[in-house]
Amino acid sequence: MLLVTGVSGALGSLVAERLAGREDVVLGTRAGRPGTRRLDFDAPETLPGAFAGVETLLLISAGYGEDDVVVARHGAAISAAEAAGVRHVVYTSLSGDGDHLTYALAHRWTERRLRRSTTLDWTILRNGLYAEFLTWIAAPDAEHRITGPLGEGRLAAVARADLADIAVSVATDPAAHRNRVYELVGERPLGGADLAAALGAAYVPGTLAEARAAIAASGAMPFQVPMLASTYSAIAHGFLDGTGVARNDLRALLGGREPLDALDVFVKAVREG
Repeated sequence: MLLVTGVSGALGSLVAERLAGREDVVLGTRAGRPGTRRLDFDAPETLPGAFAGVETLLLISAGYGEDDVVVARHGAAISAAEAAGVRHVVYTSLSGDGDHLTYALAHRWTERRLRRSTTLDWTILRNGLYAEFLTWIAAPDAEHRITGPLGEGRLAAVARADLADIAVSVATDPAAHRNRVYELVGERPLGGADLAAALGAAYVPGTLAEARAAIAASGAMPFQVPMLASTYSAIAHGFLDGTGVARNDLRALLGGREPLDALDVFVKAVREG
C-alpha cells in the first residue's frame, strides 16, 4: 500500500488527483477529511495508525517553517515509518543548487536521516522551484512592472504538474528507484526580462533591501522574510539557473516527453490569479 502525505497542499493535491480511485493508495491529511487517514506531523500520536499497513510512503515536505519545526515533523514521520515497517520512503526535497537558500537545511537534514536509516529504502526527488512560485516573487504590480530583485539572474523553474507526474511514477514503482537521488529542474531558465516580455510588462528590478522591507511589511511570518530574500538573492546571483546541477533527470523521469513550458505556466498563473 502507498500512503501519500500532504494531499491538501499544492503538490500533494495534484498527486492525489493522479492516484484517485486506486485501491492500493491511501491519502493522509491533517484534518482527516472523509476518504483520508488523519496524519498530523505535529501530533505524532496520529502517525502509527496512519502508517499501518503501508509499504511505500510518499513524504511530501511538510511545509515551510523554522528549521527546528520542519526537522521535527520530518523526523517524526521517518521514525514512525520505521516503527510501522514501511519499506520505502520517497521524499520531495529541494534541488541540489538550492543550498544557498535559508530553507535548504531541513531538506538536507531529512535526506541525511533517510540515508542513515537501517530499515528503509529511499528515493529523493530534488525538486526545483515551481514555475507557479514565480507569481509570488515576480508578478507585475499595479503599474504593470515586475520589480522583484532578480537582477540578471535566471531561475530553472519547473511546472508543478510535471513534478506531480514524476512523484506518482516513482512512488508507484519504488523498487526501480531504490536509493537514488534525482535532480528535477527546468530546462529553460527564466529571467525577469523574460517574464516581463511574456506579459507585456516592464522589468524594473528593485534592490534586495527594498524587497526585504516590503516582505516584512506584508504581514509575512518572521521566517518567511529571510526565506524569500534568500530566494531573490540566489536567483539574482546565478545559483538557481540549473547550471549547478550535474545532471537534470526531469525529462528522463517524464518518460522522455517534453516538460511543460515554465513560462507558459507562469503566464497562465498570473492571468488566472
